[in-house]
Amino acid sequence: MSTKYKLEYIWLDGYTPEPNLRSKTKIVTLSKPPTLKDCPEWGFDGSSTQQAEGRSSDCLLKAVRLAPDADRANAYLVLCEVLNADGTPHATNARATFEDDPDLWLGYEQEYVLTMDGKPLGFPTDGYPGPQGPYYCGVGTGKVAGREIVEEHLDLCLNAGLEVTGINAEVLLGQWEYQIFGKGAKEAADSVQLTRYLLIRTAEKYGVTVELHPKPIKGDWNGSGMHTNFSTTRIREKGGEKYVMALMEQFKASHKEHIAVYGSSNELRLTGKHETQSIKKFSFGASDRGASIRIPVGMIRDNWKGYLEDRRPASNADPYKVAARLIETLKQVK
Repeated sequence: MSTKYKLEYIWLDGYTPEPNLRSKTKIVTLSKPPTLKDCPEWGFDGSSTQQAEGRSSDCLLKAVRLAPDADRANAYLVLCEVLNADGTPHATNARATFEDDPDLWLGYEQEYVLTMDGKPLGFPTDGYPGPQGPYYCGVGTGKVAGREIVEEHLDLCLNAGLEVTGINAEVLLGQWEYQIFGKGAKEAADSVQLTRYLLIRTAEKYGVTVELHPKPIKGDWNGSGMHTNFSTTRIREKGGEKYVMALMEQFKASHKEHIAVYGSSNELRLTGKHETQSIKKFSFGASDRGASIRIPVGMIRDNWKGYLEDRRPASNADPYKVAARLIETLKQVK
């Protein structure tokens, strides 16, 4: 017996400085649940997404990841790359610009702020709430806001088979974080895009906006980042202080190249305050959340083996560009 399935094709548009997520639904009739092979290339109007001109507007969607969509019956999420009409990668297709590295394990810490009418959830109509302090990992009315959205999003991600490893309320009222893990650069970055899509769609049901700007509230408030934990087999299993120090020297030498792809308006967040290092300076340190790269104290205790945390990426950074830049820097150190 055949069933009609909803395939939600999801892609990144051509807007700058950061693209927006777009989606549209394709209905297919199949005798069994779909696999990636059951998701054909599908066209869209690129002139409406800043990806083509009106006189030659056809772009193509190539399915690269399939996941169950628990929010709808018989539905699946289909993450796509954007192709030109001739089948070549589109200029906005960051995923196609680098060769994957399955040895690179990435753990993205996606921070975001839930807002309504331009203010973070929980903020009073006039003025500001009390200063930062009680909101991080807080519990209770007045200390957190938007938990129902966060919990619904978590369940959708887990039901989709996405490797979300945790959630928590963050330092700013209305600010939250989830952690997403992947073994392989593209797998991890794909997961970020799917989790972002599910978050934005879930918030939409509540009339709430997901704000990924790295400094949504100016003043004495924390910004939002996408701290990126990374490791390779060499870092995980062999490590060594000499090797880690050589990595830090290479990251220092490549600091400008990293910052260039770590998200727009990041200079408003990386000020040297609020658990950040200045955007103009590179630093590293054990257990130092004010450094560009934090070396977990457990890594040092385990003979310099484990993982490292790059704290520079902004919350709006493109995870594919972050991954590609990490791959490029890591391969410079043997």
